[in-house]
Amino acid sequence: MSAETTHRRAQVARDTLETQIRVTLDLDGTGQGSFRTGVPFLEHMLDQIARHGLIDLQVEAEGDLHIDAHHTVEDIGITFGQALAQALGDKRGIRRYGHAYVPLDEALSRVVVDLSGRPGLTYAVPFTRAQVGAFEVDLFQEFFQGLVNHAALTLHIDNLRGTNAHHQAETMFKAFGRALRMAVEPDPRMAGITPSTKGAL
Repeated sequence: MSAETTHRRAQVARDTLETQIRVTLDLDGTGQGSFRTGVPFLEHMLDQIARHGLIDLQVEAEGDLHIDAHHTVEDIGITFGQALAQALGDKRGIRRYGHAYVPLDEALSRVVVDLSGRPGLTYAVPFTRAQVGAFEVDLFQEFFQGLVNHAALTLHIDNLRGTNAHHQAETMFKAFGRALRMAVEPDPRMAGITPSTKGAL
């Protein structure tokens, strides 16, 4: 892509025996989110990505929630990752790297993104409790693992401090949105250039 590119969009559907997921993504949006997943706390977190990443994100999901939320959360991550890869295209002219520190009261998280073409997740989030409401916080790692595997990006997530699990999660997702926003941003000095010595990402 070039720095003059105005819109990078994708729409991806993923259907399995466990879930049916639809993700629509616009990397050059205004932070609008629309979510219908049956998992309210995940929707709250997805909204953080949209608003702080300044991307328009729509997620619709139907899953086997009568069992638990695992398949739905993981498959949303997978489908989001596929949409992100599609919207980025050949990645010409982007900054590639992004990072953010985000606080919320006592909690602080750091997220670093490299749109490297290589999937890798380093996840260090010592949640202070196992659930926020009915949501099992272990599922956030499944979400991000699915995302990095299918977007082919390198992602480091560190919760540096926090005692409230809701705050820990929210800082993590806000920081991811901010870091992603930086990484996908067109760099006018890199117009038409792939940001890699390999010539491809």
